[in-house]
Amino acid sequence: MTISMMLACAWLLLANLAGSFPSKDNHWSRAYVLMSLGTPLMIWVFWENGPWLGLLVLAAALSVFRWPAIYAWRRVRARFGAASDKSPRA
Repeated sequence: MTISMMLACAWLLLANLAGSFPSKDNHWSRAYVLMSLGTPLMIWVFWENGPWLGLLVLAAALSVFRWPAIYAWRRVRARFGAASDKSPRA
């Protein structure tokens, strides 16, 4: 197992542990820290292990960050999907 995969596993354990404790701000402050650490780690995993393991780690990270991913998807859809929704329907 490469160092990047070991760190990714440790990051996933840390993220799950951080999410198990109560928070007054709905875990957003912890999420920002984990995202800032996870982004370079994700690039390292893709670089060192290839796209398949990188996508597997990305899927695991998205399962941890469900709500930020949902909010980002809604924002993208609102920005780019709004123009296509205004087409006339028969």
